[in-house]
Amino acid sequence: MSLPLLKLGAVLSTMAMISNWMSQTLPSLVGLNTTRLSTPDTLVSHSGGFGRLGKADSSLPSNPKEGWQVYSSAQDPDGRCICTVVAPEQNLCSRDAKSRQLRQLLEKVQNMSQSIEVLNLRTQRDFQYVLKMETQMKGLKVKFRQIEDDRKTLMTKHFQELKEKMDELLPLIPVLEQYKTDAKLITQFKEEIRNLSAVLTGIQEEIGAYDYEELHQRVLSLETRLRDCMKKLTCGKLMKITGPVTVKTSGTRFGAWMTDPLASEKNNRVWYMDSYTNNKIVREYKSIADFVSGAESRTYNLPFKWAGTNHVVYNGSLYFNKYQSNIIIKYSFDMGRVLAQRSLEYAGFHNVYPYTWGGFSDIDLMADEIGLWAVYATNQNAGNIVISQLNKDTLEVMKSWSTGYPKRSAGESFMICGTLYVTNSHLTGAKVYYSYSTKTSTYEYTDIPFHNQYFHISMLDYNARDRALYAWNNGHQVLFNVTLFHIIKTEDDT
Repeated sequence: MSLPLLKLGAVLSTMAMISNWMSQTLPSLVGLNTTRLSTPDTLVSHSGGFGRLGKADSSLPSNPKEGWQVYSSAQDPDGRCICTVVAPEQNLCSRDAKSRQLRQLLEKVQNMSQSIEVLNLRTQRDFQYVLKMETQMKGLKVKFRQIEDDRKTLMTKHFQELKEKMDELLPLIPVLEQYKTDAKLITQFKEEIRNLSAVLTGIQEEIGAYDYEELHQRVLSLETRLRDCMKKLTCGKLMKITGPVTVKTSGTRFGAWMTDPLASEKNNRVWYMDSYTNNKIVREYKSIADFVSGAESRTYNLPFKWAGTNHVVYNGSLYFNKYQSNIIIKYSFDMGRVLAQRSLEYAGFHNVYPYTWGGFSDIDLMADEIGLWAVYATNQNAGNIVISQLNKDTLEVMKSWSTGYPKRSAGESFMICGTLYVTNSHLTGAKVYYSYSTKTSTYEYTDIPFHNQYFHISMLDYNARDRALYAWNNGHQVLFNVTLFHIIKTEDDT
């Protein structure tokens, strides 16, 4: 009788030692003290997860800006281990290699905290099971005494009960084996935390050697130089198209969506025009996020129906082709009225010279780094594409270029830095097949593929501010990234 109880006592004693080690030894392994503080920026790891508390008791680091600090307040009233991590203040160097290493180490601490919590829950469960076994073993002791008192009359009954009790105690064996495994796990945690503490200390010492004010000034200097370099970038030649990124799925198979390439950085309004005909409603969203969520900020009821999907927003105004005509309309969003309208002389309209997909796409209005453009076809140019640069205020044609590419053979087109790029189809397998430079009045055949993910493109326009292609891809609003070959201006070129 005494030997099993002694073994059980050893198990319970081991559990108590483990709990005591977790509450007292773990904090010392990461260099903790018991100084108290109250701060709103403390991250607390509790029960395997991190949360932000209004105030928390922890240990104050010597300098919170230097890096992550790991602290612990031993254990809560339920006996669970609580680890506290104090995050450094954000600064311009938060993206350097040391900060990334600290974040990785923090994730490692969090993973260990989660593992310890799992171990804690399992230990509590098994402890309850052991308590139950203790009660049963006490019952066995009583049974043995009864057997000794009356061996003859109760021998069979008591031995049967004894057998049943012993069968119930058999599951205790794997529990004890699990305790042995958990003891090894705790030893591994102890070694991991010791190594982690040493690494954190080394990183903090190395970071402390830098003058952050000097680093801050260097970053500002580099940003200034980068902006100066970007200003020297001349217009580039299209080299590659990647993507697309699907922003939203909405509307019919045909439509247009766009942002203003001349808007300020804080102005990210999106305009949405569903369908290619029989519509006058333009929907406005304050940002891409609002567009995705469907939170409209305003709607505009245009005075005329539009034709096609090849509209453009430029400097706060919408330019579109009036339905069943070759008239171009300039509509101001801020004023809510038409500012100008002009007929595009000789331009075909109403599916006379559309793109390959039809949809009254005869006249395509677009903008790039140079200005406002119209792409269309005329009988005088045998149905081939004509490029005209427009005055953004009066819509007057300032200059035109006649190309030899048939408008009806073009899937879509867009302007980048005064060069027109034409696709050979609006369906799967489409690629940029032809380009025409208005600077040199020359053309070339190209081979720039792009992924027509949803099989049918009814709008494809370049945005100079975003340096991206906006597309309407079979009821999906998508973005393509473009890679341009740039030439850096030298001082002699300015």
